[in-house]
Amino acid sequence: MFRSGRSALAVKPFFNIFARTGWLYRAAWSSWRMGNLTSTNVALSSTACVQFVQEVVAQNCVVIFSKTSCPYCKMAKNVFNEIGAAYKVIELDQHNDGRRLQEALAQMTGARTVPRVFINGNCIGGGSDTKQLHQQGKLLPLIEQCAPCCAAAASEGSGSGQFESAK
Repeated sequence: MFRSGRSALAVKPFFNIFARTGWLYRAAWSSWRMGNLTSTNVALSSTACVQFVQEVVAQNCVVIFSKTSCPYCKMAKNVFNEIGAAYKVIELDQHNDGRRLQEALAQMTGARTVPRVFINGNCIGGGSDTKQLHQQGKLLPLIEQCAPCCAAAASEGSGSGQFESAK
């Protein structure tokens, strides 16, 4: 690339100045970060993710934050299907902000695992918790206590759930 060794030596001090100031590191890091970690879509902030979760939970009697390949998520959905309860599903692995939503759920509920199941605005836990509440006969009464706006939505469904994929 350089015609003589002298030109290459002239570049070295220039390179060292940027390396010493940390500029080179920041430039390399930001291009890597922008190229591989951030989406080209406008991402929700962590505050916006918490607000999104709160809004979805407030507007629906039963909400399951799930991942499509998770067996515990399937377990929770199957329980609601068995009792014929409608539910809203947010598939985190198909949502543009799924990773941030899962972080928001961890902050809000104290657990990062999926599923995170909410009934009438309260997190009841995961798949095993949902199944256990059903086996104890405590799940249906929780659903029946839903606020009027949510109870109407729950009685309309066939139990197949309301699916929300990537936004």
